Amino acid sequence: MNQYAVWGNPIAQSKSPRIHQLFAEQTGRNLQYIAKLGDETNFEAELAAFFTQAKGANITAPFKNRAFAIATQYSERCLLAEACNTLKKLADGQLYADNTDGVGLCADLARLGWLKPNQKMLILGAGGATQGVLFPLLQAKQQITLYNRTPEKAVILAEKFANYGQIQTACWEELVNQSFDVIINATSLGLQGKYVPVPASLLASSVVYDMQYAPHQDTPFLRYAKSQGAKHCSDGLGMLVNQAAFAFELWEGVLPDVAPVLAQLQTEMEAGS
Repeated sequence: MNQYAVWGNPIAQSKSPRIHQLFAEQTGRNLQYIAKLGDETNFEAELAAFFTQAKGANITAPFKNRAFAIATQYSERCLLAEACNTLKKLADGQLYADNTDGVGLCADLARLGWLKPNQKMLILGAGGATQGVLFPLLQAKQQITLYNRTPEKAVILAEKFANYGQIQTACWEELVNQSFDVIINATSLGLQGKYVPVPASLLASSVVYDMQYAPHQDTPFLRYAKSQGAKHCSDGLGMLVNQAAFAFELWEGVLPDVAPVLAQLQTEMEAGS
Protein backbone atom coordinates (compact mmCIF):
# COMPACT_ATOMS: atom_id res chain seq x y z
CA MET A 1 0.00 0.00 0.00
CA ASN A 2 1.49 3.34 -1.05
CA GLN A 3 1.80 5.74 1.88
CA TYR A 4 1.36 9.50 1.70
CA ALA A 5 0.80 12.37 4.13
CA VAL A 6 0.28 16.09 4.29
CA TRP A 7 2.73 17.87 6.58
CA GLY A 8 2.02 21.19 8.26
CA ASN A 9 1.74 22.99 11.58
CA PRO A 10 -1.14 23.38 12.38
CA ILE A 11 -2.62 20.52 10.35
CA ALA A 12 -5.79 19.25 12.09
CA GLN A 13 -7.95 21.46 9.84
CA SER A 14 -6.58 19.95 6.62
CA LYS A 15 -9.05 18.60 4.05
CA SER A 16 -6.27 16.80 2.15
CA PRO A 17 -6.75 13.33 3.73
CA ARG A 18 -10.44 13.37 2.79
CA ILE A 19 -9.70 14.64 -0.73
CA HIS A 20 -7.14 11.92 -1.40
CA GLN A 21 -9.41 9.26 0.10
CA LEU A 22 -12.06 10.29 -2.45
CA PHE A 23 -9.47 10.29 -5.25
CA ALA A 24 -8.35 6.78 -4.25
CA GLU A 25 -11.94 5.49 -4.22
CA GLN A 26 -12.63 7.05 -7.61
CA THR A 27 -9.50 5.64 -9.27
CA GLY A 28 -9.46 2.26 -7.53
CA ARG A 29 -6.12 2.89 -5.83
CA ASN A 30 -5.23 1.24 -2.53
CA LEU A 31 -3.29 3.83 -0.54
CA GLN A 32 -2.95 5.43 2.89
CA TYR A 33 -2.93 9.22 3.24
CA ILE A 34 -2.76 10.88 6.67
CA ALA A 35 -2.12 14.28 8.21
CA LYS A 36 1.20 14.76 10.03
CA LEU A 37 1.88 17.55 12.51
CA GLY A 38 5.43 18.62 11.70
CA ASP A 39 7.75 19.69 14.47
CA GLU A 40 9.25 23.08 13.60
CA THR A 41 12.61 22.09 15.10
CA ASN A 42 12.91 18.56 13.73
CA PHE A 43 10.90 18.74 10.49
CA GLU A 44 13.72 17.57 8.20
CA ALA A 45 14.55 14.54 10.36
CA GLU A 46 10.86 13.61 10.69
CA LEU A 47 10.35 13.85 6.94
CA ALA A 48 13.44 11.76 6.22
CA ALA A 49 12.16 9.04 8.55
CA PHE A 50 8.73 9.18 6.88
CA PHE A 51 10.25 8.68 3.44
CA THR A 52 11.95 5.44 4.45
CA GLN A 53 8.49 3.91 3.95
CA ALA A 54 6.43 6.50 2.05
CA LYS A 55 6.17 7.34 -1.65
CA GLY A 56 5.08 10.97 -1.46
CA ALA A 57 4.02 13.91 0.66
CA ASN A 58 2.16 17.16 0.43
CA ILE A 59 3.64 20.12 2.26
CA THR A 60 1.79 23.11 3.65
CA ALA A 61 2.62 26.05 5.92
CA PRO A 62 5.11 26.63 7.39
CA PHE A 63 7.29 24.01 5.70
CA LYS A 64 7.09 24.70 1.94
CA ASN A 65 10.48 26.42 1.76
CA ARG A 66 12.18 23.84 3.97
CA ALA A 67 10.81 20.98 1.88
CA PHE A 68 12.10 22.76 -1.23
CA ALA A 69 15.58 22.82 0.30
CA ILE A 70 15.50 19.09 1.09
CA ALA A 71 14.77 17.96 -2.47
CA THR A 72 17.42 17.23 -5.12
CA GLN A 73 15.30 17.36 -8.29
CA TYR A 74 12.66 19.93 -9.23
CA SER A 75 9.98 20.82 -11.74
CA GLU A 76 10.46 24.18 -13.47
CA ARG A 77 7.41 25.64 -11.78
CA CYS A 78 8.75 24.52 -8.40
CA LEU A 79 12.12 26.17 -9.02
CA LEU A 80 10.41 29.45 -9.90
CA ALA A 81 8.08 29.22 -6.91
CA GLU A 82 11.09 28.53 -4.65
CA ALA A 83 8.68 26.50 -2.54
CA CYS A 84 7.38 22.95 -2.66
CA ASN A 85 3.91 21.60 -1.93
CA THR A 86 4.49 18.09 -3.32
CA LEU A 87 7.35 15.63 -2.86
CA LYS A 88 7.79 12.31 -4.65
CA LYS A 89 10.39 9.68 -3.80
CA LEU A 90 12.12 8.53 -6.97
CA ALA A 91 13.33 4.99 -7.66
CA ASP A 92 16.87 5.91 -6.59
CA GLY A 93 15.63 7.37 -3.31
CA GLN A 94 16.05 11.03 -4.26
CA LEU A 95 13.21 13.46 -3.58
CA TYR A 96 11.56 15.22 -6.52
CA ALA A 97 9.86 18.52 -5.66
CA ASP A 98 6.89 20.03 -7.45
CA ASN A 99 4.54 22.92 -6.81
CA THR A 100 1.00 22.25 -8.00
CA ASP A 101 -0.58 25.39 -6.54
CA GLY A 102 -0.39 27.40 -9.77
CA VAL A 103 -1.73 24.68 -12.06
CA GLY A 104 -4.40 24.00 -9.44
CA LEU A 105 -5.43 27.65 -9.52
CA CYS A 106 -5.46 27.72 -13.33
CA ALA A 107 -7.57 24.56 -13.44
CA ASP A 108 -10.09 26.02 -11.01
CA LEU A 109 -10.29 29.31 -12.91
CA ALA A 110 -10.89 27.28 -16.08
CA ARG A 111 -13.62 25.29 -14.28
CA LEU A 112 -15.34 28.58 -13.45
CA GLY A 113 -14.95 29.88 -17.02
CA TRP A 114 -12.60 32.60 -15.77
CA LEU A 115 -9.39 31.67 -17.59
CA LYS A 116 -9.09 33.14 -21.08
CA PRO A 117 -5.93 34.31 -22.88
CA ASN A 118 -4.85 37.94 -22.55
CA GLN A 119 -7.06 38.77 -19.59
CA LYS A 120 -6.05 41.60 -17.29
CA MET A 121 -5.53 40.08 -13.87
CA LEU A 122 -4.87 41.87 -10.58
CA ILE A 123 -3.17 39.81 -7.87
CA LEU A 124 -3.22 41.16 -4.32
CA GLY A 125 -0.09 40.28 -2.36
CA ALA A 126 3.52 39.54 -3.27
CA GLY A 127 4.37 36.76 -0.83
CA GLY A 128 4.92 33.05 -1.21
CA ALA A 129 1.35 32.30 -2.32
CA THR A 130 1.71 34.71 -5.23
CA GLN A 131 5.15 33.47 -6.21
CA GLY A 132 3.81 29.93 -6.21
CA VAL A 133 1.20 30.63 -8.91
CA LEU A 134 2.77 33.23 -11.20
CA PHE A 135 4.52 30.92 -13.68
CA PRO A 136 1.43 28.85 -14.60
CA LEU A 137 -0.70 32.01 -14.84
CA LEU A 138 1.82 33.63 -17.18
CA GLN A 139 1.96 30.42 -19.21
CA ALA A 140 -1.82 30.78 -19.54
CA LYS A 141 -1.15 34.23 -21.08
CA GLN A 142 -2.60 36.31 -18.27
CA GLN A 143 -1.57 39.98 -18.19
CA ILE A 144 -0.73 40.35 -14.52
CA THR A 145 -0.58 43.39 -12.28
CA LEU A 146 0.74 42.93 -8.74
CA TYR A 147 -0.38 45.11 -5.86
CA ASN A 148 1.29 44.84 -2.47
CA ARG A 149 1.26 47.05 0.61
CA THR A 150 5.07 47.03 0.42
CA PRO A 151 5.63 47.99 -3.24
CA GLU A 152 9.27 46.89 -3.24
CA LYS A 153 8.29 43.23 -2.77
CA ALA A 154 5.95 43.40 -5.76
CA VAL A 155 8.67 44.98 -7.92
CA ILE A 156 11.17 42.25 -7.02
CA LEU A 157 8.65 39.55 -7.88
CA ALA A 158 7.66 41.22 -11.17
CA GLU A 159 11.30 41.47 -12.19
CA LYS A 160 11.88 37.78 -11.38
CA PHE A 161 9.06 36.71 -13.71
CA ALA A 162 9.44 39.38 -16.41
CA ASN A 163 10.91 36.90 -18.92
CA TYR A 164 7.89 34.61 -18.70
CA GLY A 165 5.08 36.95 -19.73
CA GLN A 166 3.38 40.29 -19.15
CA ILE A 167 3.71 41.32 -15.53
CA GLN A 168 3.84 44.73 -13.87
CA THR A 169 3.15 46.39 -10.54
CA ALA A 170 0.81 49.18 -9.51
CA CYS A 171 0.56 51.44 -6.50
CA TRP A 172 -2.77 52.24 -4.86
CA GLU A 173 -3.27 55.49 -6.78
CA GLU A 174 -2.72 53.72 -10.09
CA LEU A 175 -5.32 51.04 -9.38
CA VAL A 176 -8.22 53.45 -9.21
CA ASN A 177 -8.01 54.33 -12.90
CA GLN A 178 -7.69 50.76 -14.18
CA SER A 179 -10.04 47.86 -14.83
CA PHE A 180 -9.40 44.12 -14.57
CA ASP A 181 -11.09 40.97 -15.77
CA VAL A 182 -10.04 38.94 -12.72
CA ILE A 183 -9.01 39.98 -9.21
CA ILE A 184 -7.26 37.37 -7.05
CA ASN A 185 -6.58 37.71 -3.34
CA ALA A 186 -3.32 35.92 -2.55
CA THR A 187 -2.76 37.57 0.82
CA SER A 188 -3.17 35.77 4.16
CA LEU A 189 -5.06 38.70 5.73
CA GLY A 190 -8.22 36.62 5.91
CA LEU A 191 -6.65 34.51 8.66
CA GLN A 192 -6.72 37.66 10.80
CA GLY A 193 -10.24 38.61 9.69
CA LYS A 194 -8.85 41.37 7.45
CA TYR A 195 -8.76 42.12 3.72
CA VAL A 196 -7.23 44.46 1.13
CA PRO A 197 -9.79 47.26 0.56
CA VAL A 198 -9.69 47.27 -3.25
CA PRO A 199 -11.44 50.26 -4.88
CA ALA A 200 -15.13 49.47 -5.38
CA SER A 201 -14.92 50.54 -9.02
CA LEU A 202 -12.69 47.53 -9.70
CA LEU A 203 -14.75 44.96 -7.85
CA ALA A 204 -18.07 45.70 -9.52
CA SER A 205 -16.69 45.00 -13.00
CA SER A 206 -14.42 42.00 -12.26
CA VAL A 207 -14.74 38.38 -11.27
CA VAL A 208 -13.23 37.95 -7.81
CA TYR A 209 -11.30 34.95 -6.49
CA ASP A 210 -9.86 34.34 -3.03
CA MET A 211 -7.17 31.66 -2.80
CA GLN A 212 -8.29 31.00 0.78
CA TYR A 213 -11.58 29.42 1.83
CA ALA A 214 -13.61 29.50 5.02
CA PRO A 215 -16.01 26.68 5.96
CA HIS A 216 -19.69 27.67 6.12
CA GLN A 217 -19.10 31.31 5.13
CA ASP A 218 -17.40 33.73 2.75
CA THR A 219 -13.86 34.83 3.46
CA PRO A 220 -13.45 38.41 4.75
CA PHE A 221 -12.25 39.51 1.29
CA LEU A 222 -15.22 37.95 -0.50
CA ARG A 223 -17.65 39.52 1.99
CA TYR A 224 -16.06 42.88 1.30
CA ALA A 225 -16.10 42.33 -2.48
CA LYS A 226 -19.79 41.43 -2.48
CA SER A 227 -20.59 44.47 -0.33
CA GLN A 228 -18.91 46.62 -3.00
CA GLY A 229 -20.93 45.18 -5.87
CA ALA A 230 -18.93 42.14 -7.00
CA LYS A 231 -21.34 39.80 -8.78
CA HIS A 232 -19.14 36.76 -9.48
CA CYS A 233 -17.03 35.46 -6.59
CA SER A 234 -15.32 32.21 -5.65
CA ASP A 235 -13.18 30.99 -2.77
CA GLY A 236 -10.15 28.72 -3.09
CA LEU A 237 -11.69 25.34 -2.24
CA GLY A 238 -11.62 24.36 -5.91
CA MET A 239 -7.96 25.33 -6.09
CA LEU A 240 -7.27 23.09 -3.10
CA VAL A 241 -8.92 20.09 -4.76
CA ASN A 242 -7.27 20.75 -8.13
CA GLN A 243 -3.75 21.12 -6.72
CA ALA A 244 -4.33 17.86 -4.85
CA ALA A 245 -5.40 16.18 -8.10
CA PHE A 246 -2.13 17.14 -9.81
CA ALA A 247 -0.15 15.82 -6.83
CA PHE A 248 -2.13 12.56 -7.01
CA GLU A 249 -1.32 12.30 -10.72
CA LEU A 250 2.40 12.77 -10.02
CA TRP A 251 2.34 9.91 -7.50
CA GLU A 252 -0.18 7.47 -8.94
CA GLY A 253 -0.07 8.20 -12.68
CA VAL A 254 -3.75 9.07 -13.08
CA LEU A 255 -5.49 12.47 -12.89
CA PRO A 256 -8.72 12.21 -10.86
CA ASP A 257 -11.97 13.85 -11.89
CA VAL A 258 -12.17 16.88 -9.62
CA ALA A 259 -15.85 17.79 -10.06
CA PRO A 260 -17.48 14.99 -7.98
CA VAL A 261 -14.84 15.29 -5.25
CA LEU A 262 -15.35 19.06 -5.00
CA ALA A 263 -19.13 18.57 -4.87
CA GLN A 264 -18.80 15.92 -2.15
CA LEU A 265 -16.47 18.14 -0.12
CA GLN A 266 -18.86 21.10 -0.39
CA THR A 267 -21.77 18.92 0.74
CA GLU A 268 -19.81 17.63 3.73
CA MET A 269 -18.66 21.12 4.72
CA GLU A 270 -22.22 22.45 4.54
CA ALA A 271 -23.31 19.58 6.78
CA GLY A 272 -20.58 20.49 9.24
CA SER A 273 -18.46 17.36 8.85
